[in-house]
Amino acid sequence: MSAATSLFTPFPPFSPLPKTTSKFSTTFRLRLPSPITTIRHRKHSPFPTFSTLPGGGNNSAGGGGNNDNGKGKGGSGGGDENAGDENGKEAMIVLAEAGRSMETLPTDLADAIQAGKVPGSVIDRFLGLEKSDLMRWLMQFDGFKERLLADDLFFAKVFIECGVGIFTKTAAEYERRRENFFKELEIIFADVVMAIIADFMLVYLPAPTVSLQPSLAASAGVISKFFHGCPDNAFQVALHGTSYSLLQRLGAVMRNGAKLFAVGTTSSLVGTAATNALINAKKAVDKSSVDEIENVPILSTSVAYGVYMAISSNLRYQVLAGVIEQRVLEPLLHQHKFLLSTICFAIRTGNTYLGSLLWVDYARLVGIQKPQEEENPVLVS
Repeated sequence: MSAATSLFTPFPPFSPLPKTTSKFSTTFRLRLPSPITTIRHRKHSPFPTFSTLPGGGNNSAGGGGNNDNGKGKGGSGGGDENAGDENGKEAMIVLAEAGRSMETLPTDLADAIQAGKVPGSVIDRFLGLEKSDLMRWLMQFDGFKERLLADDLFFAKVFIECGVGIFTKTAAEYERRRENFFKELEIIFADVVMAIIADFMLVYLPAPTVSLQPSLAASAGVISKFFHGCPDNAFQVALHGTSYSLLQRLGAVMRNGAKLFAVGTTSSLVGTAATNALINAKKAVDKSSVDEIENVPILSTSVAYGVYMAISSNLRYQVLAGVIEQRVLEPLLHQHKFLLSTICFAIRTGNTYLGSLLWVDYARLVGIQKPQEEENPVLVS
């Protein structure tokens, strides 16, 4: 009936007018969300944004959603695509507000924006860090860049851990050597340097990251793809559009454990070898000390220390960086950086002391130290 009526309409030239009006109305409604989105972004500081994902959470998996490397298993493909689009729009808004273009960014960061891997809060943090000459220089190195984008206090935590390590390990050396302390400075220096390297790796490896790594080639093996998709910290918060499975988080523990085993074994090899060299030199000079001083077993001590680093140190620092600092302290104190740094200093000092106590118990349990012996000169973390 309506079709017949339209055929006999007396004013056919006016029939397009309703369609024109509808187009105008639809176009007007579609343009409304753009300014609203911009206003909403301006109201939010990047730090409250990071309170839900403090430190940016994403890791070697890369940020935005599922891909051929198994990076994240966050829902359906459509949801991941929407999250990637949202991330890209947020990032472009931040760049526009800062008067920056994609061409002024590092290539890996620009590629991550185009792929929808990083939200606007990460770009905001990058622009803030870039104002410091030191941070701008550090961000030339991919590993530091990924960690600083996740946690702007990462460099401060490195200093805290290494500073505590220098003090505690030097004090331990003095306690062990006493009157020979200044006579054995070369050996003490070697012990402390190797211990500081181990401390640095204990902060560096388990730190949450914002991964800017490109996808692996399709020809990469299954194991390579799996570990490429694991986070650096098993407990870190994933960026918007990304999630990690339980298996991927367990893979982070395994991968960091293998690296820390290598670091611990190597550092202990150098430390115990230097100590034995000093002991043998003493025996050559003072024949009466031959029976009093025993060499430290190099291989068994080094392997035991590597296992200790892979298990005890690995788990404690994973929890410290991913749970205590990223999930608890940073959301509460993200606007009070000095207080946050002070609390991190206290917690990391306590963690180093706890690690030393656990090492003594572990060394005695596996038989590389006897109860009456003094602690190994390398004070562990």
